[in-house]
Formats: sequence, structure tokens, C-alpha cells
Amino acid sequence: MLDHVFTDAIGALRDTFENALLERIAFEERFHADVLLGDLTWETSYGLPGEGSPPRVRADITFDWPTWAQTSYRSWYIGEPFDEGPRIEIEIVLRIQRLVSQPDPVVILSTLPESSPPIGTEILERSGPTIETIYDRELAEAEYAIEVSYEGSYELDEDTLQDGSTLDRHFASMGGWIASTLVKLGDLDLTYLPPDDEADERRN
Repeated sequence: MLDHVFTDAIGALRDTFENALLERIAFEERFHADVLLGDLTWETSYGLPGEGSPPRVRADITFDWPTWAQTSYRSWYIGEPFDEGPRIEIEIVLRIQRLVSQPDPVVILSTLPESSPPIGTEILERSGPTIETIYDRELAEAEYAIEVSYEGSYELDEDTLQDGSTLDRHFASMGGWIASTLVKLGDLDLTYLPPDDEADERRN
């Protein structure tokens, strides 16, 4: 892994998710570099253990490191003054999927807080829900999903840039929050289709 504050933040979030016993979803982690603009994006997904594939509930996490943040970080790194500390843009999408019927968004939102726990001095704000209808090849309604995202940014002040362990403290609450929220969503009285592996066994 590169020695960079952005990858340090990724490592801090991974650690808190693993400490919360969340399970990283295979093949869902990506690291993108925009060749034209220079932006970096990291994406990953976590779920509860033993959920099957795909899991009933999952959290999709995106970190964006824009070019201007890299410029600000470089200025600090080489000892030049900078007006604003670099920021990591964060989005966490909580998704319920494999649903047999269309979910009631009021019920889903009633279990979700309007904002995340603090990440340092920052919080992520909840957006409105998105309901997805997935059709099969005959255009019959096959299944439903609903997503609710939390969005915001995390500023890396000079103290955090100097001491990487600050990232561990600032992100420490995120693993427990995501894990407990996924459990609450999974406990809702909803009807699910079987995971793909069980469905394949039944067809065979």
C-alpha cells in the first residue's frame, strides 16, 4: 500500500469494519485513478457474516480524493502554507436487496438516524431513499431493493496529517455503527428471495 494519507484513511476504515466483524464482499473492492482529472476513488462493500450471496443487507462505501485535495496535501507535505486542509468525500450506501415485494420507505427510514456518528468533527447526512425494481428476462417483476445513502466529507487538519493514528480514533465508531444498523435493517419484517447459491441448488 502506498504511504499516503488517503490510503491511511482506507486502512483505518478497514480496521474498524473488521473489528466490528463485518464481512467484506468478494470482488466488490475497487481503486480508480482518473487519468484526465487526477481524482482517486476507492470503493468497497461489507455485509453481515453468513448472509449468502448476494447478502440481504449491505453497506457500499466510497472514498473520493479529488485533485484539489492532493494539491493541498502536497503543499503541506513539502512545508508550504495552505488555506484549507484536504478533504475526503465520503458516501456510505445502505442497501436492502432480494426483496419479494416493494418496501415501504417510511418503515426503512424509521430505523435509520438522520446522520452518522461523528468522524472527527464531521458527520454524514442521510439522503432520501431510492427504490429499485429488478425485472427478469420476461419483464416480470423479479425482485426489489432499496438504498439510503449518507454523504459528507472529512477534513484532514494539520494535526491529523502529522499523526496518522488520529485517523484510527476518528473512524473508530464507524464499524460498530454500520454493523448495528445492518442488523436493525435485517431484523425488519421483510420477505426475501433466497440467495443465489440456494436458488441454484433448488434448480439443480
